[in-house]
Amino acid sequence: MKRTTFVFLWLVSLVAYAQLPMRTWYQQPAAHFEESMPLGNGRLGALVYGDPISDMIQLNDITLWSGSPIDRNEDAGASRWLPEVRKALFAENYALADSLQLHMQGHNSSYYQPLATLHIVDKDDNTAYIGYHRELSLDSAVASVEYQKGKTVFHREYFVSAPDQVVTVRLTASRKKQINAELQLSSLLPHKVTTEGGKLTITGHANGKEKESTHFCGILTVNHRDGKVTATDSSLILRDVTEAVLYYVNETSFNGFDHHPVTDGKSYCELAEQAAAHTASLVFNEVKARHVADYRQFFSRVSLRLSSESSWHDDILDIPTDSLLEGYGKGSASHDRHLEELYFQFGRYLLIGCSRTPAVPANLQGLWNPHLRAPWRGNYTMNINLEENYWPAFVANLAEMAMPLDGFVKALSENGKHTAHHYYGIDSGWCAHHNSDIWAMTNPVGEKREKPEWANWPLGGAWLVQTLWERYLFTCDEVYLRQTAFPLMRGAAEFCLEWLVEKDGELITAPSTSPENEYVTDDGYHGMTCYGGTADMAIIRELLQNTLQAARIVGDGSVMAKIEAVLPRLHPYTVGKDGDLNEWFYDWRDYDPLHRHQSHLFGLYPGTNLPASFYEAAEKTLIQKGEKSTGWSTGWRINLWARLHKGDQAYNVYRNLLSFIPAGRRTNYNSGGTYPNLFDAHPPFQIDGNFGGTAGVCEMLLQSHGDAIELLPALPQAWSDGEVRGLCARGGVTVDMTWKDGRLVCYKLSNRLNRPIDVVVGYRQQTSKIHLNSKDSKTVYP
Repeated sequence: MKRTTFVFLWLVSLVAYAQLPMRTWYQQPAAHFEESMPLGNGRLGALVYGDPISDMIQLNDITLWSGSPIDRNEDAGASRWLPEVRKALFAENYALADSLQLHMQGHNSSYYQPLATLHIVDKDDNTAYIGYHRELSLDSAVASVEYQKGKTVFHREYFVSAPDQVVTVRLTASRKKQINAELQLSSLLPHKVTTEGGKLTITGHANGKEKESTHFCGILTVNHRDGKVTATDSSLILRDVTEAVLYYVNETSFNGFDHHPVTDGKSYCELAEQAAAHTASLVFNEVKARHVADYRQFFSRVSLRLSSESSWHDDILDIPTDSLLEGYGKGSASHDRHLEELYFQFGRYLLIGCSRTPAVPANLQGLWNPHLRAPWRGNYTMNINLEENYWPAFVANLAEMAMPLDGFVKALSENGKHTAHHYYGIDSGWCAHHNSDIWAMTNPVGEKREKPEWANWPLGGAWLVQTLWERYLFTCDEVYLRQTAFPLMRGAAEFCLEWLVEKDGELITAPSTSPENEYVTDDGYHGMTCYGGTADMAIIRELLQNTLQAARIVGDGSVMAKIEAVLPRLHPYTVGKDGDLNEWFYDWRDYDPLHRHQSHLFGLYPGTNLPASFYEAAEKTLIQKGEKSTGWSTGWRINLWARLHKGDQAYNVYRNLLSFIPAGRRTNYNSGGTYPNLFDAHPPFQIDGNFGGTAGVCEMLLQSHGDAIELLPALPQAWSDGEVRGLCARGGVTVDMTWKDGRLVCYKLSNRLNRPIDVVVGYRQQTSKIHLNSKDSKTVYP
């Protein structure tokens, strides 16, 4: 390559595709939850509404749930029903099997609870405000509100600090002594508010019996300049203040999944008092600087630009986010690209904000829940949703955010061995079902009356441990594999090895369901319970293959021998008469062909065990399913199409994910879309769609399996120019890429490991082998 060309391309890679500032902003206060701005430090969450007259900051603590530790003897002896269910199934009496499954159901999960609401009520005159601006910076995780009343400009800043573990709000004014407001704390839960020593304290407990519930204590303190702060019996009054910094700290009595929150809970009030005393010495600028530095160490690792500099429009950043979303696909392509970039980074922002608490992962709400009864209890739904929360963690360079799963899966394994024994008579390994909660419940749910299609499905643990294996694949951390991942994978595999039964020389599951979907048999029976469902076999095959690889690394010969004997006998994938991948053991018809779940495609994504010879059948299945579904399902379909290297189809589904859904509207819960604050609309809000969308962008741009890395494997035509920096590939490699007119300009591979590695890079049918020394980087110009 000529030197001048090399220099030109190097300059292009440096300057052509700088990421624009990442922010959401609005010209009016939030009237609904779906318009509020979310903030979080992984444990504490805040939703900012920003009304100048009566501001609300809804607060959450990810450890505040109803309930208490499970009874590990629940439904002891329920396994007696298993032979009866199997007998009915193998007699092809599916109606009887459906009814018998009800005997093998336990209690439903606990509820994720709202914490409290901080109210900032303006006590000044009724002068109308003008010049309103509300903004959330994804680059710093700081929200702000600005408006003018009379001659005074008021400014508010909000953030939730991880280093200092405080929710922080600063109120300032352009003129001295202009802040007059009342500060109040309320909660939907049973609570009491008191004032003492210039502090506002709220104590209470989760819904349920007081002596059987998690308790909480939140304390609001105020550091102020000028004026004075006085107290009523339940509020604080700011009078003639120039600046006020509000610090809210919170502690709960939650002390682990197996510790009773009252009799064996944390000293939550004492801990809250200690945290509140610490706020007296805090300096706002220092608190903010620590917060921003802590947050940026994660967020700034990845940048994305999906158009060239020549396509920038000066007004991109001048369009409010709700208007940008509502106008998506109707105007400027550059506006669309910016929203697509913003949505991608918003998913990374949310994951940093809601997943940093040991053993307490992000739930269906992430951690942002304003409802006393959160949709679907705000629980951990493990037949896709919890797993989808973590799809972007490793590839989008946020491996630390998957840490909470390690302790949570360990807790599931401890409870799950009792579930395996009581419900199935299996004393090897452990299992978990469709739902769980902070108490790591593992039993089948349903309470003897709900549909087996979701309640009676024992492969939640088998699916969930894949995330632990993914951490090893991305980091190659053998200590982690030996000490954390492999023991949990082995336990899940041991259960599955015992769960399989023989039919006509093959091994299948019985009973089986395809999560939340229903079939119609050839003779017209509309049912749920079956045997040998494709989803079951795909998940078990993936688990056994992964565990076998792990066992070879750690040297566990006994489990290797068992898995090697079983894998060839698993019932294989089959293709139906319509050319699609069969979802059931037989070529039965789906009762709902457009059903949101596509669990039988697990082996394509997030799994890897679907043979390429079945890709055409998988594509046919996706065509049958259509491009519109609920939010999390839309996120999954983006990744499925991308794994098939169908970039334009993946992009079309990504566009559907960005369909505008007005706040406060309760539409068909299977419609999907995005709310004004960029929360995913199931609807209602579920955070997994946000994470599935972010993962889907990564999957279109980068795929890695074994020693191979594919660059731009599913690049859509709409993204013909762009740049991404900081994505991660399996094997410990970080990838930067710049492309123009659909072709790579340059790419850089960086080895993050302490050992040399070889990688095979693929791009448009071209491959090359690259050797990277320890901590080495190489830039390539194709």
